[in-house]
Amino acid sequence: MDLVNKFLNGLRSALTTDELEELNTAYGATKKDIEVLRSEYPNCPASLISLLENIDGTYWRKYGEKEIAVCILGSDIEEYPYYLLSTQQMLESSKEEEDVSYLLEYEDDEDAVDPRINPEGLFPGKYLHFSDCMNNGGTSRLFIDFNPSDEGVCGQIVRFLHDPDQYEVIANSFDEYLQNLIDNGFNFLDEEE
Repeated sequence: MDLVNKFLNGLRSALTTDELEELNTAYGATKKDIEVLRSEYPNCPASLISLLENIDGTYWRKYGEKEIAVCILGSDIEEYPYYLLSTQQMLESSKEEEDVSYLLEYEDDEDAVDPRINPEGLFPGKYLHFSDCMNNGGTSRLFIDFNPSDEGVCGQIVRFLHDPDQYEVIANSFDEYLQNLIDNGFNFLDEEE
């Protein structure tokens, strides 16, 4: 896929020598893992599948004898670069409900949940958690939302940010999300250099 190749080429140019050396250890997900992901998430974007076929995660992911931890993704929160979860990490971490309803109870913070997100929450099988920020996801996580509100679109990218808790749509699709990272010159990596 051209977009994924463009993303990977730009990423490799933006990484430090040490990060690139670590990333070069990575390889793609197994066909079996990809098949399981596609069967459980039939709407999974082709660009995410293509990315996983090249790199099956960078979040404390073991490849052979070497474990890597390289942030290769970003969001609208520039100070936090993000790891790509492996196919198996995605499947495992997307099994629990991501509750947004508690935030809707606070009327003084109407921006806590983007209106494009289903107010009932992100349900197992209806979202895919694909990325955690550099502090192991405690501060921010990224999701693909397959069950948006009437105002949203299926496949939109949702960013969770902690303290104060907030769920925000940052792109209408995974393709748009990757293109935004490219267009912004991989600026999420600037903080780490």
